[in-house]
Amino acid sequence: MKNTALTDKHIALGAKMVPFAGFNMPVQYAGINAEHEVVRSSVGVFDVSHMGEFILKGEKALDLIQKISANDASKLFDGKIQYSYFPNENGGVIDDLLVYRIDEKTYMLVVNASNIEKDWDWIQKHNTEGVELIDISDRTSLLAVQGPNAAKALASLTDIELENMEYYTFKKGVFAGIPNVLISATGYTGAGGFEIYFDAVHSETIWDTIFEAGKPYGIQPIGLGARDTLRLEMGFCLYGNDIDETTCPIEAGLGWVTKFTKDFVNSESLKVRKEQGVERKLVGFEMVERGIPRHGYEIVDEHDQTIGVVTSGTQSPSLQKAIGLGYVSKAFAKADSDIYIKIRDKKIKAKVVKTPFYKG
Repeated sequence: MKNTALTDKHIALGAKMVPFAGFNMPVQYAGINAEHEVVRSSVGVFDVSHMGEFILKGEKALDLIQKISANDASKLFDGKIQYSYFPNENGGVIDDLLVYRIDEKTYMLVVNASNIEKDWDWIQKHNTEGVELIDISDRTSLLAVQGPNAAKALASLTDIELENMEYYTFKKGVFAGIPNVLISATGYTGAGGFEIYFDAVHSETIWDTIFEAGKPYGIQPIGLGARDTLRLEMGFCLYGNDIDETTCPIEAGLGWVTKFTKDFVNSESLKVRKEQGVERKLVGFEMVERGIPRHGYEIVDEHDQTIGVVTSGTQSPSLQKAIGLGYVSKAFAKADSDIYIKIRDKKIKAKVVKTPFYKG
């Protein structure tokens, strides 16, 4: 099992450590609900250094990205970020990712930790034009500083103007006295904030400096448990739960990042799926009756007929109710549709709702 450069810090802070995507990761420190509330109300720090980062360089870098990803990366400009996914040849999703345009011939792709090797092989397989590929995952640390006070907590550590940085943009500069740090206005919480990429050798220095600067705002370390409840309240997909190699991206609601103005892997087939319509859709739902939905639970109609499956579920700390995502037959995909979750062989009532669950 791999460690991040900050594993010893997490253990010293009393984190409960668990295996995740091949890494030894902190799932919680003070407790999931308390950590969740810190991010929603002030500012918290996640070590997400397990994520993968690839640099693509050269004249044909954009062409390669256009071929293997569904969104239109030609719309990017220097300092702009885009959410996208790699479609496979069978109508499913290899991974979802972020595409960073560093300059006209240089891009960074940020991929899920569990898919680093698979994604790397996929990109190499399609690299027929000699694009330079560099896997910087092992030498890159990534901290997500999230919450409404994130910009204030970090302001003293950099000359980069954080307060007015546009969502899904980034800048490079000096941060905590360290040069060549990339700060992006992105995150997986819906609470606002930044993701900070830097050379792993500086991990402890940057971690300590952030916590010192954030003291007036009650900054806290946050584990993967709260990361999951925060992302689910926003209706954000988690690879391996809500999307995977067998999931049609149109069914998953990824049509908005599927651009048929260009050719990409399996684009013709996906275009047909979009035009013909899909038989099931990924929806958000909240429990009407008492019960917590979990990944893999069956979804049924009032007559106990199977209509779908739960992909993510939790008790929402912010909303004080149980919520989830799941695929259902399109007849049940409209908001306010009544559905039932099978929990320990009992049929527990829920209703389809629009996401995000948490409006903030």
